[in-house]
Amino acid sequence: MHFLAALLVVLLAVLPASAQVAPTEAELRAYGGLHAAAARGDVADIEARIAAAENKEALDARHRTPLHVAVYQKQHDAARALIRLGADPNRLDIDRYDIITIAAVANDVPMLKVALEGGGNPKAVTSRYDGTALIAAAHLGHAEVVRTLIGAKAPLDHVNNLQWTALIESIVLGDGGKNHTETLRALVEAGANVNIPDGNGSTPLKLARSRGYRDMVAILEKSGAK
Repeated sequence: MHFLAALLVVLLAVLPASAQVAPTEAELRAYGGLHAAAARGDVADIEARIAAAENKEALDARHRTPLHVAVYQKQHDAARALIRLGADPNRLDIDRYDIITIAAVANDVPMLKVALEGGGNPKAVTSRYDGTALIAAAHLGHAEVVRTLIGAKAPLDHVNNLQWTALIESIVLGDGGKNHTETLRALVEAGANVNIPDGNGSTPLKLARSRGYRDMVAILEKSGAK
Protein backbone atom coordinates (compact mmCIF):
# COMPACT_ATOMS: atom_id res chain seq x y z
CA MET A 1 0.00 0.00 0.00
CA HIS A 2 1.26 3.48 -0.84
CA PHE A 3 2.64 5.28 2.24
CA LEU A 4 0.12 8.13 2.13
CA ALA A 5 -2.79 5.74 1.71
CA ALA A 6 -1.55 3.69 4.65
CA LEU A 7 -1.21 6.84 6.75
CA LEU A 8 -4.75 7.86 5.87
CA VAL A 9 -6.13 4.54 7.05
CA VAL A 10 -4.24 4.83 10.34
CA LEU A 11 -5.52 8.35 10.94
CA LEU A 12 -9.09 7.50 10.02
CA ALA A 13 -9.03 4.54 12.38
CA VAL A 14 -8.99 7.16 15.14
CA LEU A 15 -10.56 10.30 13.74
CA PRO A 16 -14.18 9.35 13.05
CA ALA A 17 -14.74 8.47 16.69
CA SER A 18 -12.45 11.06 18.23
CA ALA A 19 -14.10 13.82 16.18
CA GLN A 20 -16.79 13.60 18.83
CA VAL A 21 -15.83 15.79 21.75
CA ALA A 22 -17.32 14.84 25.09
CA PRO A 23 -17.46 17.49 27.81
CA THR A 24 -14.14 17.85 29.59
CA GLU A 25 -13.82 17.71 33.36
CA ALA A 26 -13.38 21.49 33.35
CA GLU A 27 -16.55 21.94 31.32
CA LEU A 28 -18.49 19.61 33.60
CA ARG A 29 -17.39 21.60 36.65
CA ALA A 30 -18.34 24.88 34.98
CA TYR A 31 -21.80 23.82 33.83
CA GLY A 32 -24.85 25.35 35.43
CA GLY A 33 -28.57 24.94 34.96
CA LEU A 34 -29.86 22.12 32.79
CA HIS A 35 -26.41 21.21 31.50
CA ALA A 36 -25.28 20.54 35.06
CA ALA A 37 -28.44 18.64 35.94
CA ALA A 38 -28.09 16.49 32.82
CA ALA A 39 -24.42 15.77 33.52
CA ARG A 40 -25.15 14.47 37.00
CA GLY A 41 -28.34 12.67 35.98
CA ASP A 42 -30.63 14.66 38.27
CA VAL A 43 -34.08 13.95 36.85
CA ALA A 44 -35.96 15.90 39.53
CA ASP A 45 -33.87 19.00 38.85
CA ILE A 46 -34.34 18.59 35.11
CA GLU A 47 -38.10 18.41 35.56
CA ALA A 48 -38.16 21.44 37.87
CA ARG A 49 -36.01 23.57 35.58
CA ILE A 50 -38.03 22.77 32.47
CA ALA A 51 -41.26 23.42 34.39
CA ALA A 52 -39.77 26.84 35.23
CA ALA A 53 -39.24 27.44 31.48
CA GLU A 54 -35.49 27.00 31.42
CA ASN A 55 -34.30 26.57 27.83
CA LYS A 56 -34.02 22.84 27.19
CA GLU A 57 -32.13 23.54 23.95
CA ALA A 58 -29.47 25.76 25.57
CA LEU A 59 -26.05 25.36 23.97
CA ASP A 60 -22.59 25.18 25.47
CA ALA A 61 -19.47 26.34 23.63
CA ARG A 62 -19.53 23.29 21.35
CA HIS A 63 -23.27 23.50 20.73
CA ARG A 64 -24.02 20.58 23.02
CA THR A 65 -27.49 20.70 24.48
CA PRO A 66 -28.30 19.24 27.91
CA LEU A 67 -29.48 16.14 26.05
CA HIS A 68 -26.12 15.77 24.30
CA VAL A 69 -24.42 16.06 27.68
CA ALA A 70 -26.67 13.42 29.25
CA VAL A 71 -25.85 11.03 26.41
CA TYR A 72 -22.11 11.69 26.59
CA GLN A 73 -22.24 11.10 30.36
CA LYS A 74 -24.35 7.93 29.93
CA GLN A 75 -27.12 9.32 32.09
CA HIS A 76 -29.93 7.21 30.67
CA ASP A 77 -32.73 8.41 32.96
CA ALA A 78 -31.77 12.03 32.41
CA ALA A 79 -31.77 11.57 28.64
CA ARG A 80 -35.15 9.86 28.79
CA ALA A 81 -36.57 12.69 30.91
CA LEU A 82 -35.23 15.40 28.62
CA ILE A 83 -36.76 13.73 25.57
CA ARG A 84 -40.05 13.21 27.39
CA LEU A 85 -40.11 16.90 28.25
CA GLY A 86 -39.52 18.00 24.68
CA ALA A 87 -35.77 18.09 24.05
CA ASP A 88 -34.93 17.57 20.38
CA PRO A 89 -33.37 14.12 19.89
CA ASN A 90 -32.10 15.07 16.45
CA ARG A 91 -30.21 18.25 17.30
CA LEU A 92 -26.60 18.27 16.05
CA ASP A 93 -23.65 19.56 18.04
CA ILE A 94 -20.90 21.70 16.52
CA ASP A 95 -19.25 18.63 14.95
CA ARG A 96 -22.60 17.49 13.50
CA TYR A 97 -23.19 14.59 15.86
CA ASP A 98 -26.63 13.61 17.12
CA ILE A 99 -27.38 11.52 20.18
CA ILE A 100 -27.83 8.33 18.13
CA THR A 101 -24.32 8.61 16.71
CA ILE A 102 -22.87 9.57 20.09
CA ALA A 103 -24.46 6.49 21.68
CA ALA A 104 -23.36 4.31 18.74
CA VAL A 105 -19.72 5.36 19.05
CA ALA A 106 -19.83 4.84 22.82
CA ASN A 107 -21.21 1.30 22.28
CA ASP A 108 -24.02 2.31 24.66
CA VAL A 109 -26.87 0.10 23.49
CA PRO A 110 -29.32 1.12 26.27
CA MET A 111 -28.81 4.80 25.41
CA LEU A 112 -29.17 4.03 21.72
CA LYS A 113 -32.55 2.48 22.45
CA VAL A 114 -33.56 5.54 24.49
CA ALA A 115 -32.64 7.73 21.52
CA LEU A 116 -34.49 5.58 19.00
CA GLU A 117 -37.59 5.21 21.16
CA GLY A 118 -37.53 8.96 21.77
CA GLY A 119 -37.72 9.84 18.09
CA GLY A 120 -34.09 9.91 17.05
CA ASN A 121 -33.57 9.43 13.33
CA PRO A 122 -31.35 6.44 12.46
CA LYS A 123 -31.18 7.68 8.86
CA ALA A 124 -29.65 11.04 9.76
CA VAL A 125 -26.46 12.13 7.98
CA THR A 126 -24.00 13.19 10.66
CA SER A 127 -20.38 14.17 11.22
CA ARG A 128 -17.79 15.92 9.08
CA TYR A 129 -17.65 12.72 7.03
CA ASP A 130 -21.32 12.94 5.94
CA GLY A 131 -21.76 9.53 7.46
CA THR A 132 -24.36 7.79 9.60
CA ALA A 133 -24.49 6.20 13.02
CA LEU A 134 -24.38 2.81 11.30
CA ILE A 135 -21.12 3.67 9.54
CA ALA A 136 -19.61 4.93 12.81
CA ALA A 137 -20.59 1.75 14.62
CA ALA A 138 -19.32 -0.48 11.81
CA HIS A 139 -15.97 1.32 11.82
CA LEU A 140 -15.58 0.46 15.51
CA GLY A 141 -16.91 -3.10 15.29
CA HIS A 142 -19.83 -2.45 17.64
CA ALA A 143 -21.81 -5.42 16.38
CA GLU A 144 -24.78 -5.15 18.76
CA VAL A 145 -25.14 -1.46 17.98
CA VAL A 146 -25.03 -2.31 14.28
CA ARG A 147 -27.75 -4.91 14.70
CA THR A 148 -29.88 -2.46 16.68
CA LEU A 149 -29.51 0.22 14.00
CA ILE A 150 -30.30 -2.29 11.27
CA GLY A 151 -33.46 -3.17 13.17
CA ALA A 152 -34.32 0.54 13.24
CA LYS A 153 -34.04 0.69 9.43
CA ALA A 154 -30.77 2.61 9.26
CA PRO A 155 -29.62 2.94 5.62
CA LEU A 156 -27.39 -0.02 4.82
CA ASP A 157 -25.66 1.39 1.74
CA HIS A 158 -25.08 5.05 2.55
CA VAL A 159 -21.76 6.23 1.11
CA ASN A 160 -19.91 8.87 3.11
CA ASN A 161 -17.58 11.53 1.74
CA LEU A 162 -14.65 9.12 2.03
CA GLN A 163 -16.51 6.94 -0.48
CA TRP A 164 -17.00 4.20 2.09
CA THR A 165 -20.11 2.30 3.16
CA ALA A 166 -20.61 0.73 6.58
CA LEU A 167 -19.58 -2.60 5.04
CA ILE A 168 -16.35 -1.14 3.71
CA GLU A 169 -15.55 0.59 7.01
CA SER A 170 -15.92 -2.69 8.88
CA ILE A 171 -13.10 -3.97 6.66
CA VAL A 172 -10.72 -1.08 6.07
CA LEU A 173 -10.96 0.39 9.58
CA GLY A 174 -11.35 -2.95 11.31
CA ASP A 175 -8.83 -5.54 12.41
CA GLY A 176 -10.45 -8.62 10.88
CA GLY A 177 -11.23 -9.92 14.35
CA LYS A 178 -14.45 -11.23 15.88
CA ASN A 179 -16.20 -7.89 16.45
CA HIS A 180 -15.61 -6.50 12.99
CA THR A 181 -16.35 -9.85 11.38
CA GLU A 182 -19.66 -10.09 13.23
CA THR A 183 -20.39 -6.52 12.18
CA LEU A 184 -19.78 -7.41 8.54
CA ARG A 185 -21.87 -10.56 8.91
CA ALA A 186 -24.80 -8.55 10.33
CA LEU A 187 -24.64 -6.09 7.44
CA VAL A 188 -24.46 -8.84 4.82
CA GLU A 189 -27.32 -10.80 6.37
CA ALA A 190 -29.42 -7.62 6.48
CA GLY A 191 -28.99 -7.19 2.73
CA ALA A 192 -26.21 -4.61 2.43
CA ASN A 193 -24.87 -4.36 -1.11
CA VAL A 194 -21.64 -6.37 -1.09
CA ASN A 195 -20.38 -4.99 -4.39
CA ILE A 196 -20.36 -1.22 -3.83
CA PRO A 197 -16.69 -0.25 -4.37
CA ASP A 198 -14.66 2.40 -2.61
CA GLY A 199 -13.45 5.55 -4.33
CA ASN A 200 -10.58 3.63 -5.93
CA GLY A 201 -12.88 1.00 -7.40
CA SER A 202 -11.95 -1.72 -4.88
CA THR A 203 -14.85 -3.94 -3.84
CA PRO A 204 -15.35 -5.17 -0.28
CA LEU A 205 -14.15 -8.63 -1.33
CA LYS A 206 -10.95 -7.24 -2.83
CA LEU A 207 -10.35 -5.13 0.28
CA ALA A 208 -10.87 -8.10 2.61
CA ARG A 209 -8.62 -10.34 0.51
CA SER A 210 -5.86 -7.74 0.40
CA ARG A 211 -5.84 -7.62 4.20
CA GLY A 212 -5.93 -11.39 4.67
CA TYR A 213 -9.24 -11.31 6.54
CA ARG A 214 -10.22 -14.88 5.74
CA ASP A 215 -13.45 -15.01 7.74
CA MET A 216 -14.67 -11.83 6.10
CA VAL A 217 -13.70 -13.18 2.69
CA ALA A 218 -15.68 -16.35 3.33
CA ILE A 219 -18.79 -14.39 4.31
CA LEU A 220 -18.52 -12.15 1.27
CA GLU A 221 -17.88 -15.00 -1.15
CA LYS A 222 -20.88 -16.91 0.21
CA SER A 223 -23.04 -13.83 -0.35
CA GLY A 224 -22.03 -13.61 -4.02
CA ALA A 225 -19.57 -10.74 -3.69
CA LYS A 226 -17.29 -10.13 -6.66
